[in-house]
Amino acid sequence: QVQLVESGGGSVQAGGSLRLSCAASGLGYSSRYMAWFRQAPVLERVGVAAVSIGTGGGTTYYADSVKGRFTISQDNTKNTVYLQMNSLKPEDTAVYYCAAGRPYVSGWPLSRQLYSYWGQGTQVTVSS
Repeated sequence: QVQLVESGGGSVQAGGSLRLSCAASGLGYSSRYMAWFRQAPVLERVGVAAVSIGTGGGTTYYADSVKGRFTISQDNTKNTVYLQMNSLKPEDTAVYYCAAGRPYVSGWPLSRQLYSYWGQGTQVTVSS
């Protein structure tokens, strides 16, 4: 059974930082993308950052809205993906979801179409 568990969310003032973690289990040995999505009230769930894992992995992708402020990274030995969020803005407030992509499938890494496994989400609130 595949399980993705997010942690690290919370409340922070504008300009502050948070680090989210996603612990994955049951995915097996596959090349795939891992990503962070977020969903704010009214808006749809959108891709924030993604990283390729497996053979030749390590390439990262970012939404323009977070480029230069957020960093996605991975610890393959722990099957864990992180999202370091710096210089947070009120518009970053959302529920953040960890996602695991379909194995051996290529495409735009920030597209929801690539992902079949999702965590339950963790709330990030940035106050002004």
